[in-house]
Amino acid sequence: MAATSTPPSVCLREATQRKLQRFSELRGKPVAAGEFWDIVAITAADEKQELAYKQQLSEKLKKKELPLGVQYHVFVDPTGAKIGNGGSTLCALRHLEKLYGDEWNSFTILLIHSGGYSQRLPNASALGKIFTALPLGSPIYQMLELKLAMYIDFPCHMNPGILVTCADDIELYSTGESEFIRFDKPGFTALAHPSSLTVGTTHGVFVLEPFDYLGYRDLEYRCCHRFLHKPSIEKMYEFGAVCRPGSFLQEDLAGGDTPSLKLDPEYVYTDSLFYMDHKSARKLLAFYEKIGTLNCEIDAYGDFLQALGPGATVEYTRNTSNVTKEESELVDMRQRIFHLLKGTALNVVVLNNSKFYHIGTTEEYLFHFTSDGSLKSELGLQSIAFSIFPAIPECSNNKSCIIQSILDSRCSVAPGSVVEYSRLGPDVSVGENCIISGSYIITTAALPAYSFVCSLSLKMNGHLKYSTMAYGVQDNLKKNVKTLSDIKLLQFFGVCFLSCLDTWNLKVTEKLFSGNKTCLSLWNARIFPVCSSLSDSVTTSLKMLNAVQNKLTFSLSSYKLMSIEEMLAYKDVEDMITYREKIFLEITLNKKQSDLDIS
Repeated sequence: MAATSTPPSVCLREATQRKLQRFSELRGKPVAAGEFWDIVAITAADEKQELAYKQQLSEKLKKKELPLGVQYHVFVDPTGAKIGNGGSTLCALRHLEKLYGDEWNSFTILLIHSGGYSQRLPNASALGKIFTALPLGSPIYQMLELKLAMYIDFPCHMNPGILVTCADDIELYSTGESEFIRFDKPGFTALAHPSSLTVGTTHGVFVLEPFDYLGYRDLEYRCCHRFLHKPSIEKMYEFGAVCRPGSFLQEDLAGGDTPSLKLDPEYVYTDSLFYMDHKSARKLLAFYEKIGTLNCEIDAYGDFLQALGPGATVEYTRNTSNVTKEESELVDMRQRIFHLLKGTALNVVVLNNSKFYHIGTTEEYLFHFTSDGSLKSELGLQSIAFSIFPAIPECSNNKSCIIQSILDSRCSVAPGSVVEYSRLGPDVSVGENCIISGSYIITTAALPAYSFVCSLSLKMNGHLKYSTMAYGVQDNLKKNVKTLSDIKLLQFFGVCFLSCLDTWNLKVTEKLFSGNKTCLSLWNARIFPVCSSLSDSVTTSLKMLNAVQNKLTFSLSSYKLMSIEEMLAYKDVEDMITYREKIFLEITLNKKQSDLDIS
């Protein structure tokens, strides 16, 4: 039972800090059998991403930032059609079978889906969402370390099987002092978090079997009657997913995607990660081996979990309203998965004192790292994390956030902005709500509010080059049009894209876009200059940004131009890691010198 004298928020913070401390003790040390995961696997969308992930894992292991004696793998999706995280799960099972044969039957495996291109948070596009830096730890934690820390108790209380999670969310929970989450039941087991009905419309929602309440508990083991994927509020009521809180929800649980239940008389339980035992994994693998090649996107949550529980029905297989691209064989594939998994149990671990945070968009990234007091308190996030920069006044609620960067004491960073892996000189001012990543700015520069600036190293014909994507944090890079005549519907920094092209003296032709010529967007627009030095690259891209902002002319016609899509194809991961490592070493030396001066 939860201690009634301790507020839930304090329990949550203390439980989170305990997990972080436990993981910190394991970093760089060999783990004992059963103490940690047997295998940690990360999925990648293509071979370029696979190589980038392997290089970063290798660096982390070399620098002893991860527990040792664990098998770390990167599993790449097959070439061809996109297969979704459900397809990636099936593909990962095949990789495990090839590597380990029957041996993986006895393993505890963490499978992290990180195969997207992060178009809504492009500073994670080049090196991957799972390697997104957090303002925490020394050395800096990335999402991978945080995932491993938050799941630190799982392997010891888990039967052999696979835990499936995504790279861009954070689950925080408290289970009381003497209880642990157990993954020891046949079939599937999912975590459930209390959320508002509005949040439920964008997540999976559990319809739980009736339960005799014996009072409030942080941790409850429940059976799921059926699972609803991104249901309407009407559907939640229709299927009995809506709960009404008892007197135990005394404290505001605001934060993340879990809004205040105190202010909301009704709530639902939403999903995050799930576990499947080896029998279920084997069943899915046999199915995948039988079908051979997937030609449609399968959702591990929508297409696996909706088939589970005694109340599951086949109707969902024909609902394609939540699908980005409807392939001809999708409905058939869903129906085959439904009949494969029908009758399999869906067990639910209800975490009444928990938070679910999503950090997959520029808006979420800025909010959680600068303004969100809840996450900052629970995780111990810092305003200045492993950086050289004068202290930010603690009285400010809406601070900036500096991660592994070196900033001159005379430069200024406005509240609400994040700077990571960058160097900023004395005459640089960063406006509010900006994201600056991997950049080097030594000249005089004023970055307008809501700027997104991210630099990439490129390897072109054996030569090292640089390009910097610069646009507005609120721009929609995924929005696309089918014809050149419609590109006036696209917006760059809130300005009609067509008028931006005039500003940059660029002609509207098919050559302006890379890749699919019937899917034209800011993502594949060739508008970013390629330069020979990192600082020139940033300066040039800032000039094109300022020209749009101030209605000036800045001709790009003489530059070699690239789209973000092309930058990722030419990215030089090794050089980007080297640049970060130079910053790391300089900060480390500075800290050592400071310690000597103090002593």
